[in-house]
Amino acid sequence: MADKLLESSAISAFCGSIATMLSAGVQIEEAVHLLSDNREQSYFKDVCDKTYSELAAGSGLADAMETTGAFPAYAISMVRVGEASGRTDRVLRSLSRYYGSEGRMFAKLQSAVGYPAAMLCIMSAILAFTVIVILPVFRGVYADIAGTLTSGSFVSVSASIVVGWIAFAVVLVATIAVLVLAFRARSESGRQKVIKFFEKFRGTRSALYQLALSRFTSALSAYIASGVHDEQAIEQAAKTVEHAELAKRIEAARASMSDIDNPRSLAQAISENHIFEPVYSRMLLVGTRSGSTDDVLGSLSDVFFDDATAQIDAIVDIIEPLLAVFLTIAVSATLIAVMMPLVGIMSSIG
Repeated sequence: MADKLLESSAISAFCGSIATMLSAGVQIEEAVHLLSDNREQSYFKDVCDKTYSELAAGSGLADAMETTGAFPAYAISMVRVGEASGRTDRVLRSLSRYYGSEGRMFAKLQSAVGYPAAMLCIMSAILAFTVIVILPVFRGVYADIAGTLTSGSFVSVSASIVVGWIAFAVVLVATIAVLVLAFRARSESGRQKVIKFFEKFRGTRSALYQLALSRFTSALSAYIASGVHDEQAIEQAAKTVEHAELAKRIEAARASMSDIDNPRSLAQAISENHIFEPVYSRMLLVGTRSGSTDDVLGSLSDVFFDDATAQIDAIVDIIEPLLAVFLTIAVSATLIAVMMPLVGIMSSIG
């Protein structure tokens, strides 16, 4: 078992390269060997070499990928479906696009929060020094000249200490939160936990639902294309879903399809349980009647993924400005905390 999963960009490169060579008539074993050949020593090369060894020993591509421990479960399950349906190259292209976009999204997210996160760390250190070292000095000064100070001056010192500690606490919490999210996003399991965390927020809920829906629809398309019955296809595709709300709707749809008294078709079950928006449900119904269910589902998967990407990009674009505003407020609070005692001293002297 490998120590870690490949980066999204590496998975995209692996799937895209293998798909291209398969389309050109190259056998899978040779394709993986060519992908590793003449490449500098790296973790990616090690994974390719191990995959090739498993393929040469007679394993299928999905089993070989699983043995390396370097590929996420979703990619392995989709490749296995592609092998069963004879559409391995198509599935690999879909995975290449999916993980390529995922990699770009996480890279953009890390870029957007990287600089503000560094500033938060610096601000935490500054505020800690302010409230622990500087403000107690002012308190000592006031204690030395207490006899000449007014009550208003004493209130200024007390207020400055309160403001300083509040600013420090808020910035420290924000810094820890950003660092924890950034650390967890480095691994596949961590990313899934981050995704589940953001599923609960109103601003990101829709985008993550669309992302999970894209995965489910792509898997459903592959299963149906391989000749699997609709009920079994939706049951197997549901295993790729980790989104709680979507999983609940899929289970309800599957149950309605299995209803002995009034069984529903795949399109009807998806529509009645609001898995798709009405316009997409109608597209699926038309596709079912024309005998092109798998093609329609494949197209819808791309639509859902593009929609999720657009929403996530919009969210990422506002992260940096929001953090900049937060830092501005924190800096202002720091200045106020430092200046208020000075104002109190000057007013007392005056």
